[in-house]
Amino acid sequence: MGRLAGKVAFITGAARGQGRSHAVKLAEEGADIIAIDTTATVGSVPYPLATADDLAETVRQVEALDRRIVAADADVRDTSALAKVVEQGVAELGRLDIVLANAGISSPAPTLEMSDQTWQDMIDINLTGVWKSLKVSVPHIVSGGRGGSVVITSSLAAIYANENTAHYSAAKAGLVMLMKVMAKELAPHDIRVNTVHPTTVATDMILNEATYRLFRPDVENPGRAEFEEAARTLNRLPVAALEPEDITNAILYLVSDQGRYVTGTTHVVDAGGAL
Repeated sequence: MGRLAGKVAFITGAARGQGRSHAVKLAEEGADIIAIDTTATVGSVPYPLATADDLAETVRQVEALDRRIVAADADVRDTSALAKVVEQGVAELGRLDIVLANAGISSPAPTLEMSDQTWQDMIDINLTGVWKSLKVSVPHIVSGGRGGSVVITSSLAAIYANENTAHYSAAKAGLVMLMKVMAKELAPHDIRVNTVHPTTVATDMILNEATYRLFRPDVENPGRAEFEEAARTLNRLPVAALEPEDITNAILYLVSDQGRYVTGTTHVVDAGGAL
C-alpha cells in the first residue's frame, strides 16, 4: 500500500517536467490522477510549450502503474475548461484529496523593456491561473469532508531577486500570500495549503536558448554547458540544476500523512540558493 492509496490528485501542467514527475510519483504511491495541460500557444513565451503527445505520455506512464487517470487539454486561464475537467475527473474517480497547482511559464525580459503582453501573460498564467485552478478544484476537497492538501509551485524567485524576472518574481511572490490566506480559510476543513520553492530545475522551461542567454549574456551563443557553469554559482551546493523528482519528493512529503500538520509554509528546495 502506497502513502496515497485511495487518494485522487488534480495536477496542472502535467504534460511534462515537474508536473509529469508529480503525476507519476503520486501514482506510484497509490493515487489516481486528474491531469491538465494545454496545447495553446503563448506568444510571449520563447520556447515550445507542451504538446498533446506530451500529455499522452504522462497518461501512458500513470496507466503503466495500474492507476486511473483523467487527462485533458485545458488552459489555466480558462475557468470553465478547468471546471469541466475537474468535474469529469471527480465523477469518474469518485473524490478529490490533493491539488498541485504546478502550471507556469517563463519569459525573461528587462523590467522596463518588456511588453505589456509579456507582463500580462505571466500574471494571467502564473498567478491568476493558479487561483482559477484552486477555485474550481478545492471545493471538491471541502465537500468530501475528509481533509486534504494543496501545494502551489512558487519559486526561489519569490525569495531571491534576479534581473529580468520582475513579472515572474511578482507572480511567484503573489502565490505566497494566496497560499497563506487559503491556509487560514481552509484549516477548519482540515485542508493544508503550502508553497514549494525550487531553484533552477532541469525542465524544458529552463533548458532553452532564452534561459541560456539570461544566465550567460557574456557569451554569443550559449548552450547548456555555459548555462550550467553560471547556474552552479547561484547554488551553494555543487549542482547546476535540480531534477524534477527532487521537487516531487518534497511535494510527496507535503501531501502525505508525513506532513499532516504542515500548513501555511514556504517549503524551499533551492540547494542553498537563497543563502
